[in-house]
Amino acid sequence: MGLKGKLIGSIEVKCGGHSIHDIIHTNTHHLPNIIPSVLNHFEIHEGETIKVGSVVSWKFNQDGKEILLKEMIESVDHEKKSITWKVIGGNMLELYNSFTIITSSEHQWTTVTLMYEKKTEDTPEPLKLLGVFLIGLKDIESHLLK
Repeated sequence: MGLKGKLIGSIEVKCGGHSIHDIIHTNTHHLPNIIPSVLNHFEIHEGETIKVGSVVSWKFNQDGKEILLKEMIESVDHEKKSITWKVIGGNMLELYNSFTIITSSEHQWTTVTLMYEKKTEDTPEPLKLLGVFLIGLKDIESHLLK
C-alpha cells in the first residue's frame, strides 16, 4: 500500500548544531519570540520543558491555515543532540494515523526527520511541513548569530 513515509531535511548551520539543540531543548518556550514568522504559540501541558513524557503544543501557519501539533516527548538523547516528538493531537492526525518528528544536531548540521503513516493513499506527503521546520531552524540560526 505504501502508506508509511519518511522525509528527512538537513541544513548547515554556522552557529553549530549544538546551539540549535540547546535552544530547542532548554529554551523552547522562547521560540515564538525567536521565530514569530513561523511559530505563533508554544505551550507545555504536562511535565517540564522538553523532558521525556512532557506534553507540548505548537501553533503555526502553513499556507494561511493554522496548524496545531500536540506532542509527547518520547526520547531525548543529549549525546546525539536528538529529540523525538510523537504527535498525539491536532490537525496532523486528521490526515495521518501516526506522525513522529525527530530533531537532531551535530557539528554544523541540524536535521529534521518526519515519520508518518497516511490515512489514505491520496494524503499528500508533508513536504510543506518539512519546509516550515527548516525555515524555523534557519531563523533560529539567524537569531543565534546576531
